[in-house]
Formats: sequence, structure tokens, C-alpha cells
Amino acid sequence: MIHFALMGSIERFLSVYIEHTAGIFPVWLSPVQVAILSISDKHIDYARKVKEELEKQNIRTQLDRENRTIGAKIRESTLQKIPYMIIIGDKEVQSEQCSVRTREGKDLGKMRVNEFIQELKSQIEKFQ
Repeated sequence: MIHFALMGSIERFLSVYIEHTAGIFPVWLSPVQVAILSISDKHIDYARKVKEELEKQNIRTQLDRENRTIGAKIRESTLQKIPYMIIIGDKEVQSEQCSVRTREGKDLGKMRVNEFIQELKSQIEKFQ
């Protein structure tokens, strides 16, 4: 007897895992690990610089350049279940830092990009 299924065992496993976790993957497994959200268009240059630094360290990022309010950008990133959001505004550009927020809504405060990278890499390495 020949058996044919539309979904193989790997696909079924992933479907069960996604359903079980409700799409909230650990940092190392998330397709996008960090969303970079700029408050306005004048912060895009610094946001690109932060994105490049993160990508040099093999951290998967997404830069939201849409012309929306920061609240809408945060809400969208939360709905996409992206583990971390970096919010960039005037204060962050002047101090060359970034404000970090988790998908659960916890504000981790301002930190240097290198500090955030080290913290993120240590979380990723725990699971590998």
C-alpha cells in the first residue's frame, strides 16, 4: 500500500509546536529576533547603523520605516511576536544608545548597542 500525505512528519511537528507555543518562539528560533522602530524619519540613519551592527553579529533584524505612530509600530511588532524591539528617538540618537523593550511589554531601559548584543548573544548561546 502506498501512503501519501499532504504534510510530512517534520511539517506536522512544526505545526504542533507552533500551536503549542502560540507562535512565541525562543529568541534563537525566532525568524526576526529584533525589530528596530524609529520614532520619525529623521532617526532612520541611526536606525540603519544599529541594524548593521546587529547583522554583523548574525542577529536577524527588521527595520520598520513606515510612517506610523510609534504605538502602532510597537503593537505590530508585538502581534508578530518579535522577542525584542529597539526604539530610537532623539534621546537615543544623541546618547548613541537604544531603548529596548520585550514582546511582553517589559521596558529594559536604555543601553548601548554593544551591551544589548552581548546580552542577546548570551541568551542565544544558552540554547545551542
